[in-house]
Amino acid sequence: MKKNFFGEIAIAAAIILLIACVPQRKYSELKNSKENSDQENVQLQKKVDELNSTTKELSTSMETQKKQLGKLQDDTTMYGKEYRRIRSMYDKVNDLNNELLAKNEELLKMSNNKNKELLLELEKKKEALQIKEDSLYKLGKSIAEKQKALEKANKELIERERKIKELDSLLLAQKSASELLKERLEKALFNFRNKGITVREENGKVYVSMEAQLLFASGKTEVNAEGKSAIIELARIIQTEKDLNIVVEGHTDTDKINSTTIPRDNWELSVLRATEVIKIITGNSSINPEQLSAAGRGEYHPLDPENKNANRRIEIILEPNLKALYDIIE
Repeated sequence: MKKNFFGEIAIAAAIILLIACVPQRKYSELKNSKENSDQENVQLQKKVDELNSTTKELSTSMETQKKQLGKLQDDTTMYGKEYRRIRSMYDKVNDLNNELLAKNEELLKMSNNKNKELLLELEKKKEALQIKEDSLYKLGKSIAEKQKALEKANKELIERERKIKELDSLLLAQKSASELLKERLEKALFNFRNKGITVREENGKVYVSMEAQLLFASGKTEVNAEGKSAIIELARIIQTEKDLNIVVEGHTDTDKINSTTIPRDNWELSVLRATEVIKIITGNSSINPEQLSAAGRGEYHPLDPENKNANRRIEIILEPNLKALYDIIE
């Protein structure tokens, strides 16, 4: 938020300095651009909040797994103590059994009645010993299951930590790549900076906006020589970016078209202009056509309802492929 605040002060200062030396139209355009930037910053912050929320959910889940891991470790310690206690009892009973066997051999020489009593006592001891052995076996099996669950929880915890780190790394790389691409485009299109071309970065995407007066004659879909040169220069820069999704949007003003030939309305005009730009891009670069898509927005997404010149435009939106990011979030 501090960054936005200083950015707004800088923009306001620039506008004040320019008011005295630029025409009213330029001032209006700068003001409109600032308002548009404010709206775009709000949308960007919303996306960042969504990503932060996702990261928080993953972190919360990780803490839950850590608590479960601690409980499993406590259970394992408890069962280990119980195992050692029963093992000690087993050894004592086993020693007693051996002692009884020895006594049995001696008592065989005694009377049958006395011998039967001793045999009965011996049988009871054996039954008690068997019960202890069964209990020992069940406890060992339970400890093995707990150990297996503990190992599984450890693996899940490690995997979640890895995904969080990978998500942070991808988000940082995406932002850096977008900012670098914006700088490269601004330098490449420097000669067109005063002819209706603007470049901005928003929410990890780069937007190149070209006013229609640079590209087309009024009501026409053919791109003029100067506009074609600007499009080719842009295509030359982005053709090396293999992981970009490129959307070309056509926009018109609210002036109605009454014609029996194509374009018959603003919808057709915006679509045809967008496809003409795509044809120039694919015809003058190595960009894979699968990366491209055209969209006609007609008159329904104006930048400024009071500024028709600003509304008549082509917007080329460069969006990084976020498949890897979505896979991590899922």
